[in-house]
Amino acid sequence: MKINIKILGVAFFLLLSLVSNAQDGWNWGDQVDKAKEKNVLYTDALKANNYKLAAEHLTWLLENTPDLNPSIYINGVKIYEGLAEQEKDAVKKDEYIQKGLQLHDTRIKYYPEDKSDIVERKAIYAYSYYKKESDQYFSVLEIFQKAFDLNGAKMNRGALVAYMDMVYKNYLYKKLTDEQVIDTYSQISEALDEQRKNASDSERDKVDSSADLVDRLLTATKVEISCDFVEERLGPKLDQGNDVNMAKQIFRLMLKGKCLESPLAMKAASIIQNDEPTFGVAKFLAQKNAQDGNDDKAIEYFQEAAGLTDDNSEKADMYVSIARLQMKNGQKPTARNSARRALSFDPSFKDAYELIGDLYMSSFNDCKQEQSQVQDRAVFIAAYNEYQKAGNSSRMAAAKAQFPSIEDIFNEGKEEGQSITVGCWINVTVSLERRPAN
Repeated sequence: MKINIKILGVAFFLLLSLVSNAQDGWNWGDQVDKAKEKNVLYTDALKANNYKLAAEHLTWLLENTPDLNPSIYINGVKIYEGLAEQEKDAVKKDEYIQKGLQLHDTRIKYYPEDKSDIVERKAIYAYSYYKKESDQYFSVLEIFQKAFDLNGAKMNRGALVAYMDMVYKNYLYKKLTDEQVIDTYSQISEALDEQRKNASDSERDKVDSSADLVDRLLTATKVEISCDFVEERLGPKLDQGNDVNMAKQIFRLMLKGKCLESPLAMKAASIIQNDEPTFGVAKFLAQKNAQDGNDDKAIEYFQEAAGLTDDNSEKADMYVSIARLQMKNGQKPTARNSARRALSFDPSFKDAYELIGDLYMSSFNDCKQEQSQVQDRAVFIAAYNEYQKAGNSSRMAAAKAQFPSIEDIFNEGKEEGQSITVGCWINVTVSLERRPAN
């Protein structure tokens, strides 16, 4: 078989031409040379900030090669942003803004695989121009809603804050109900919680900052958060499984709605603490268990809380709380140990000294031997010394009123200033003093 070299050469040239015309995803259409010329002209004009000229050349490309390449839409938005910034006439300016919005929609038509990203970009674009235009608030909100439906927790945290800002603005203009605000807030917060869970240490603070802004916007709406609403709408979702993100939403809303007495708040907090332990939630669980009479569980959580903070005053506070529960249950030596543990973290923590004073003050009947008034009443001197460290003058006075009398000291052959040891479980040495004369 004889091969026609001439025909083979022509075929090779055509193939090479087709490859060249479709280089790297570029579809030059039927008028290749003109399309290439227009592409160069509009990009050069854009670089020179000649947005009007760039728009003229771009228009030809959009009409004749709408699937040329995504770059014509990306650059097109930049062109109309530039025109909008330069335009003084409000009507004309809005026309340019609308052109930019339309470019996002057209890009989706030809590049639907990028829809989720494009809709989010469109929402941010609309927000940047219309965040102070009340007549556009609802339309911008709708774009954000579409973006969130497509992206969820993958949505940029800045976009999530802007979304909540539009919720706030629309609520002010009575375009949203309380329930719609709370529902949307919950979804946004859940997305940020998911981002925080997957964020690096360096990014976590930024996510927390965004979450704080979202919380502030909810507070700014002054929407009434009903405990019944949270329990009825979100409680059943938690029953379906230990979803930590849902637990965070419930706990956050109950905190704002002052619903922390609800068993649902405690259930949500337990799920959160199990997944992502924090000082604040551990302290809440400890206090709630203490309130409900679950002292052993409360002590566990107070100890856990102490281990979750680097603040020595907070550590001291947790151990004093433990000491109070132990004191309530008659475990006086153990309670003192806990109070002393508190002082090991913060030697200036007055509540610890005061609690030790209370332990001593309440031990007279437990420790008295009724053989020596001086010895038995020395317990009140020990209490006084602790109250003095705490700076509590009223308790100091109450303790001093129970000191041994001068007659007791004299009759037992002792002297003021003499060191004596308080026995029983207390086992401390004090300097003997008499009570004030009546």
